[in-house]
Amino acid sequence: MTFDAKAYLPDDLIARIRERAPLIDAENRFPDEDLAELRAAGYLKILVPTDRGGAGLTLEQAAVLQQRLATAAPATALAINMHLVWTGVAKIMRDRGFDDLAFVQDGAARGDVFAFGISEAGNDLVLGGSDTIASPTADGGYTFTGTKIFTSLAPVWTQLGLHGLDTTDPENPRLVYAFIDRTDAVVTRDDWNTIGMRGTQSRTTELHGAVAAPARVARVVPLGETDPIMFGIFAAFEILLASVYTGIARRAIDVAVETVGKRRSKKTGKSYASDADIRWRIAEVGLAYDALLPQIAMISRDVDDLVDHGALWFAKLSGLKHRAVVMAKHVVDEAMLTGGGSSYFARSELQRLYRDVLAGMFHPSDPESAHATMATAWLGAAEE
Repeated sequence: MTFDAKAYLPDDLIARIRERAPLIDAENRFPDEDLAELRAAGYLKILVPTDRGGAGLTLEQAAVLQQRLATAAPATALAINMHLVWTGVAKIMRDRGFDDLAFVQDGAARGDVFAFGISEAGNDLVLGGSDTIASPTADGGYTFTGTKIFTSLAPVWTQLGLHGLDTTDPENPRLVYAFIDRTDAVVTRDDWNTIGMRGTQSRTTELHGAVAAPARVARVVPLGETDPIMFGIFAAFEILLASVYTGIARRAIDVAVETVGKRRSKKTGKSYASDADIRWRIAEVGLAYDALLPQIAMISRDVDDLVDHGALWFAKLSGLKHRAVVMAKHVVDEAMLTGGGSSYFARSELQRLYRDVLAGMFHPSDPESAHATMATAWLGAAEE
């Protein structure tokens, strides 16, 4: 049976979100109205299982929905992505017999908003390391001290999922994955002033001994080891990111097609939709866009179906994200040229998509990491 994305994101909701997007970008603020409508529609719990109050959708279905949401407002889709990542991690882990994040599913069903506090300046180990200090407490919880960057949903989150390094035993350093409440120990800087994706409000977060209660400590992983939570984070993050940027590409094509259909050549008197060069450009971006749809569907379905790709999983996931953002940037570039000089004006939706799509290259896995992962998958480790 074909999945009906409009049942979760109906046309009228998409239209309202799209109408608000230019002003939210111009005012550099969080899309509170979008969040309120999406919450009311049950969108924040699409990946929560039905027995815990959610819609019980698959990762493949969520990827389709995030593509659709991104056609309306890329920044809103990217912000919501970070909440969906954590509910996606909870689903991926539970499907594999690890129910450590049941509290995430229960919280999302109640209306909690989960933010993603993993990124740190200069930490190219990402999930494999942290500069944030995780200090154990007497009751089995942890305090966290450090700085996280690119914390999307910064003004509105109620739970922040994060990691830190516990070095209390120097012979056995451990990475701690946990969730904290918003308290006075958490300082959110008002420092989000970027080229694009302005509505995400992905501000810097300072942690000054922020407490994770014992029940909110999800996993404690010996440094250097791989854990199911790492796979869950990487899979949900890369697939949903690929979906958002693929949605941007789709919207850029739609706007370009609409634009050329309205323009007529003074030279020939014909619609620009009949111009051979423009037809070639539209065909080229259509070919590029079409290639990502089955890739996202296949890889997300493999996660849903517990397919075992072994050591190739990380190459497949980082490769998917890399191909999606490269494709999307190429598509938006071509759409800008197809749209003509009017695309360069601030009033143009294409110029906003042009700025938004640039953010894709800065998310993990970056191009260097994606290529290194793929090279190791095919060639093995490089000689020292």
